[in-house]
Amino acid sequence: MSASPVNGALPRYGVAQLNEAIGNLLERGFAPRFLLDGTVSRPQLKKGHLWLTLTDGQASIPAVIWASQLQKLSFVPEEGDGVVVVGKLNFWAAQARLTVQILDVRPSLTAVLRQFERVRCLLAPEGLFDPERRRPLPPWPGRIALLTSVPSSALADMLRTAKERWPATALVVVPIPVQGPVEAKIRAAIEHLGARCRELELDAIVLARGGGSREDLAVFDGEDLARCLAACPLPVVCGLGHEDDTTIADLVADYRAATPTAAMVALLPDRQSERLVLAQHRRHLNQVLGLRLQAARQQLTRDRQRLASVHPRQLLERQRQGLRQQLALLQALSPRHLLERGFAVVRDGHGKLLRSITAVAAGDRITVELGDGLLDAEVRQRQPGQIAVRPCSGAEAG
Repeated sequence: MSASPVNGALPRYGVAQLNEAIGNLLERGFAPRFLLDGTVSRPQLKKGHLWLTLTDGQASIPAVIWASQLQKLSFVPEEGDGVVVVGKLNFWAAQARLTVQILDVRPSLTAVLRQFERVRCLLAPEGLFDPERRRPLPPWPGRIALLTSVPSSALADMLRTAKERWPATALVVVPIPVQGPVEAKIRAAIEHLGARCRELELDAIVLARGGGSREDLAVFDGEDLARCLAACPLPVVCGLGHEDDTTIADLVADYRAATPTAAMVALLPDRQSERLVLAQHRRHLNQVLGLRLQAARQQLTRDRQRLASVHPRQLLERQRQGLRQQLALLQALSPRHLLERGFAVVRDGHGKLLRSITAVAAGDRITVELGDGLLDAEVRQRQPGQIAVRPCSGAEAG
């Protein structure tokens, strides 16, 4: 039944006609799909469908997630959750009732931060965020595992950085999903690597994801993932999102890097810097060895000198020198030397050396020894301080 004008001015509708006209108007004048920000209120599950109200504090509108769509969602909103929905308008003409049909739903930043704070408050008392439990990173890792999406710009950046900094480290790329309801898959990959870390000879794990919104990083705020990272037997480096983004996984990890590239910089040494350090060590070692060789040469020279000083020839020569000195001393002290200088040795008739004039009397025979012979003499008289003698005649000598 079509609307007819009344008195040529106002259109006239039946109830069904009016509702149908409103529906046609909405269908023609409104976008088929749109994004809607709101807060979930009074969610109720009826016959597999989730009915709820979306509100912003000033207005509200009913919404529904059909059962077939609800099974596909990774996030099911609850009371008070802030959400961003992809929806379209459903208008039931029979009741003139307008409802937002939700095609997809994601937590809003408010909901993500609230979940982050809830998990943080739960795990902090257990000491999972304490700096003391963080393990040091290996100084020169031989092999590390990269857990990230494949292919991705994050992976390309990490591979390029590893090649530039320290190509000696082997890289094991483990593809993982990094968005959506994938926490269980990420945990499984980490647990698998932890169980086989010795077999694979791994030294560390890098959990990385490139840029994105904070809502996209919500998967790394899970409690179970945090406990998995804390229990991992290998040091874990997280490079998730942007520099300003902090997730629960970042707080639990042994090292939190601002980006995937920064994670590789933190984990791998710089070969240019290491080359300079090695050159410095080489110079230091050369100096130390040079000093030690010089000291050894000096010690060897001293040992040779000491050995030469105790050689039998040297000992004999020193003994000869000593004997020559003693001989010279004896010669210098010998009476013969005094006689050669003009002194004389006087003995009595019995050959006893005279030391005083009181040992002889006038008329005693004495012998005077000079440097070139002997004189026989007779004491004529004694005078203190001097002795007067006269030589014996040949007959007297006989």
